[in-house]
Formats: sequence, structure tokens, C-alpha cells
Amino acid sequence: AEGVELCLFDESGRESRVRLAELTHEIWHGFVPGVLPGQRYGYRVHGRWDPWTGARWNPAKLLLDPYARAVDGDFSLPPEVYGHVRDWPQQHVADTVRDDRDSAAHVPKGVVVHDDDDWADDRRPKTPWADSVIYELHVKGFTRLHPDIPEELRGTYAGLAHPAAVEHLVKLGVTAVELLPVHQFAHEDHLLRRGLRNYWGYNSIGYFAPHAGYAASGTTGQQVGEFKRMVRALHAAGIEVILDVVYNHTAEAGELGPTLSLKGIDNRGYYRLQDDSRRYADYTGCGNTLHVVQPHVLRLITDSLRYWVTEMGVDGFRFDLAAALARSMHDVDMLSPFLAVIAQDPVLRRVKLIAEPWDVGSGGYQVGAFPPLWTEWNDRYRDAVRDFWRHALPDVREMGYRLSGSSDLYAWGGRRPYASVNFITAHDGFTLRDLVSYERKHNEANGEGNRDGTDDNRASNGGTEGETDDEGVRALRRRQLRNLLTTLLLSTGVPMLVAGDELGRTQRGNNNAYCQDSEISWLDWGLLEDPGWQALFALTSRLIALRHRHPVLRRRAFFSGRAQTADGLRDLAWFTSRGTEMTEQDWYAPAATLGMYLSGRDIPGRDERGEQILDDSFLAVLHAGEGPVEFTLPGPPWAERYEVVVDTSREEQGEAPG
Repeated sequence: AEGVELCLFDESGRESRVRLAELTHEIWHGFVPGVLPGQRYGYRVHGRWDPWTGARWNPAKLLLDPYARAVDGDFSLPPEVYGHVRDWPQQHVADTVRDDRDSAAHVPKGVVVHDDDDWADDRRPKTPWADSVIYELHVKGFTRLHPDIPEELRGTYAGLAHPAAVEHLVKLGVTAVELLPVHQFAHEDHLLRRGLRNYWGYNSIGYFAPHAGYAASGTTGQQVGEFKRMVRALHAAGIEVILDVVYNHTAEAGELGPTLSLKGIDNRGYYRLQDDSRRYADYTGCGNTLHVVQPHVLRLITDSLRYWVTEMGVDGFRFDLAAALARSMHDVDMLSPFLAVIAQDPVLRRVKLIAEPWDVGSGGYQVGAFPPLWTEWNDRYRDAVRDFWRHALPDVREMGYRLSGSSDLYAWGGRRPYASVNFITAHDGFTLRDLVSYERKHNEANGEGNRDGTDDNRASNGGTEGETDDEGVRALRRRQLRNLLTTLLLSTGVPMLVAGDELGRTQRGNNNAYCQDSEISWLDWGLLEDPGWQALFALTSRLIALRHRHPVLRRRAFFSGRAQTADGLRDLAWFTSRGTEMTEQDWYAPAATLGMYLSGRDIPGRDERGEQILDDSFLAVLHAGEGPVEFTLPGPPWAERYEVVVDTSREEQGEAPG
């Protein structure tokens, strides 16, 4: 850049400019007296316009400070906010023609925030990984229709902090909420043209600012305090806060995208470009990829992460398309600068780190490859459990690995079973109810001709597509929901639920509701008035309580499978329906039934008093066949007698034994 102007805006929108006169270590800076909290501002950056070499400076475009703590306003994306002439007749070269119209009236502004909060009264839950149960939710969608939350607070940070919202989480028993993106984000042009909005928020533009659209108290800095009060309320209830963060790309898209911030500050420095520097290297499917190998980009990301931990109180992060962050110059590299910096950072290496371990580039699928400190979304668990319960697995080998912590993926380099974040559903895809009600996606409401969203749903509808009055089909679906939830919450690893799955939420078959800021995506709390969905919530809560009560279900080390005592009892054993231990031949044979024995006598580690950890032993019997099967319960040394704790063939579940 050849010059930078700080642009200050008063309440009427009138702009005054201050040229930053100092340049030190490639940072333009200056001192401006009299600026107070609430001041709205942006930057204009002067430099060459030469898209063929990646230079896209355009001082006509007001730029958002990438370090802004709060953002006031929304992006509407008229032609003025594009650095190039968007409607140039020859579209193949439109990105090379500079647009000199002023964008200031059409873009949000950064806000100066006064922050004197020292968090002295906050107590972080610090839940160990092995004891965690994660609940993925959307700040707006979780509370938008909640009848016990004041209307003016619904859909906001304050709404999530409300006692009615917190009470549901406490009753359920989850230990952490994983919030879909709350960094300031923008809506894509193609959605705005169709009258839709980016609901999920995976289109970040401000990595330090809580998204202003979720604030009830105001957007000129008030959103910062409101977010902090939400975190405090959740911490007080023993619930950690994990943020889903999108550091792999920004809302500026590719060469035909808008100029909102980084593109106008230093396009070549912040984004990965192709050999043809007009074009962007896109490992994300969103038009651009942040160039994390660059020191100032890496600093931006790590400064943001530390800010959310130290100043905003959060307890961890789930990294969207984390493989894109782990790329060095081109290939995914587990010794990349990003992973190396995280591993040695005294703040970040102590919080929860979850990778979505893939991106859309070559070699981007990296499940099981991230280093210690990291946990991963385990999509192989998702696929195996879905396939088992629709009776689509050729044998039970895959299921055995997934139930017992996925040692084939994570038993290396000091990793533990809790490296596997087990999930059956996530925000992306069918809800749990839709998984047993639809086999095909129904995304017509997205306006893309039902072409968006995956076709690999691994779903089973019970013989009828969509909602039905057939009570036999409905009963089968409810039983399958109980099967899926019980499998998830009793598997070794860290279970992740999606908000609403415990009460039968449906998206009407939409498996890509990213643009549905509507009742398609919002939780319908009226479902809890239905006895059937009340029973599902009660079962889910009871399964989580069972998990919290029994350490054998929350192992901190992988099973050995070896006998530790003379009687031949092992910490883990597998059984056929005949009550005999699985042989090598049994693992490769077609089967719909599997028994998994967990010994409470062989739990590694010690309790807080240094004593050996002892627990009850459990036998989980899973049967996915269409008809009933007789299962012979193993006798000594495995057990003298059995007590039924959960029976998913029953609509109503009794209280669990202590």
C-alpha cells in the first residue's frame, strides 16, 4: 500500500479522514486524539490497481478494520461495494476494471469499544475432554421460538443466556455448547438476490466482532458486553462455550466478489493466489482461501483466537475446514506453521481444539491425521452408525471400531479416545428425525433446483418418504431414533448432539438449510408438548446422566482387549447373538447383531484420591435386523446376572438404576 486513511463517521454519517503518517515494520499507524467509545470508523487504502499481479487497492472502497471489536450495520452488496465494475459488459475481464464509486454509504463500520471487564467473577467449568458432551446450536435458531423467553430477547445472545434456555441445557445434561459462527459475517450476493440470507454464518468478515445481528442490546459496542454476559450465564450453569470458527476463507469470495476488508488492504498478502494472480486458490469452495503461511495472516488468526479466550471468555474452538489451515504452500502438512503455533501457544494449547479434518482441495481429507491436542469430527463414525442401523454394512468390523473409540484412527502419537468427536448428525445434513423420515433431500426452498446438498444421506425412511399418518412407520422411526441416540451416547469418545434432535426437530427433508433463516431451521419448542417427543427428550437426558455417572463409558485410554486377571476377564469383549466371543471369521461375516462388553473392573487411571476406578460392567446389544433375534447373554466370568438399563424397543423408558 502507498497510503492509509482512517475514516471517522459521526451520527449523521458524515465522514472525516485522517491520513496515517507513520509506517513501521509494514504497519501504517498514527495517533488520533479525542476518539471515544462508540466511534464508527473504517479505512481507505491507496495503492496500485493491477489485478494481473494481484494488486487490488482501491481507495474508493471503505474497508472494515479486520481487528474491529464491534461492527455496526449490515452488508447489502450493491455494485458500489465491489472494487471492480461488477456489471461490465465483458464479464470475463470485469474484475480488471476498477470501480471508482464510493462504497462508504453501503458498508458497515467498525466501532471503537471500551472494555474494562476483568472476568474476576467468572468460573470456567474446565470439563475434561473425556467427560464432555457437546451440543451444537445456532444462537438465533435455538431461542427464536422459545415461548418462555421475552420476545425482544429471542434469537440473541441475551436469549441464550436467559434462564429458560439455560434450564433446557442443564436438564439435558450437556457440558458444552458449540455455537455456529458468531464472528461478524456477511450474506452472499446470490442469496440476497433470491430474498434469502446466510443463516449458518460461514461467511466471516470480522474475526474479533460478535455478529451484530444476534444482539438485543445494540450494535455500537453493546454486543460485546451482551456476548460476555451470555458466556458468564452458561459458565455459571457448568456449561462451556465452544465457537465454530471460519478462518479458512472470508466473505470477499473470489475475483468477482466484493471488496470489504482484506482484499482492499493487501490482496496478495492475505489470500492464496494462483499462478495467474488474478485468480484465487480455492480450497474451501467459497471463492478464496486465507494464506495462513504468511506471518501477518497467522498473527491475525492467533490474535483473534487469544482474544476470544482471554477477553470474551470462550473455552474452545471448532475449526471449519481445518485442513485448509494446515496447508503449507499447497499440500496439507501436519507440521504447518498454523499447527506449530497453536501447539506452543500458552493460551491456545490449553483450550478445546476441534478440527473439521477436511477441505475441498487435493489431499484434503485428513480424518485421524491431526496431531495431539486436537480432537476431530469423526465422519467415519457418522457413516458407520447410519449404515449399521439401516442394515447396510457388509459386516460389523467398522462398527466395532467406532463403538470403542476409533482406535484405528486415533491410537497413535499419544492420542486418546476423546480425540474422536462422535456425531450422527450436524448442522450440515439431515436432522436426526429427518434421517429416519427421508431418504432423499428436499431442498427446493433454497432456490437452487434441489441441486445443493449431498446425495449421500445414508438414510432410511421406514418405507414412506416424509411425514406419514401410518402408525407402524411412525413407531419404527421413533425406535430408530432411540437406537441412534443410545448408540451415540454410549460409544467411547466425545458425543455431539445437534440442538433439537432430542425433541424431534425436522427441517422437512432439507439437508442444506444454510440459507433458511426461518421456521425450517428454528427449534419448534411446541414439540415438547407431544408425549412422544417428551419421551425422546427424557431418554436422551437419562442416557447423558448414565454416561456422567459411569466412568466405564468415558474412558481416557483405549481398550487393550487383553485379559488382566487369571479368570480371563478383559476390559473389552465382543459377542455374537449365540453368546460366544467373536472370532476372526465372525468379524468378516454378514451380521446385523453385535454385543459389546465393557468391564468396570479394568478402567485405567486413578480417581481424585489416587484410588483405582471401579464401575459397573455393561453389555450393549445392538440388533439392526428387520426381525427379532434371540441373544444369549454371556455367563461367568463376564457376568453372574444382568439388569436392563435401556431397552430401545420400548416407547417409554423407566428410571435408570443407580
